[in-house]
Amino acid sequence: MGTTPVTDDTFDAEVRQSDIPVVVDFWAEWCGPCKQIGPALEEISNEMAGQVKIVKVNVDENPNSPAQMGVRGIPALFLFKNGEVVSNKIGAAPKASLESWIKSEI
Repeated sequence: MGTTPVTDDTFDAEVRQSDIPVVVDFWAEWCGPCKQIGPALEEISNEMAGQVKIVKVNVDENPNSPAQMGVRGIPALFLFKNGEVVSNKIGAAPKASLESWIKSEI
């Protein structure tokens, strides 16, 4: 399945109205740590398809969603369940750490 790009316009439909938990990755093209965790998030998205959806919001192209979430630094990961934030994580982390964080919250 892989990660899904989300915009300010599609944020509510893709994230808040999702039937399954959603991890939102706020990132930017110029962000080194964002690029570091990108492949791990792709793998987790494929491995956990149907259990969790992982979406990516480019903060440069979509300033409203990160502003509403109070994002101050990237990468910023937010885990939504039933339309509400249940957990968040700032900064890069290894795949195993990201995976255990997601599994512990869903």
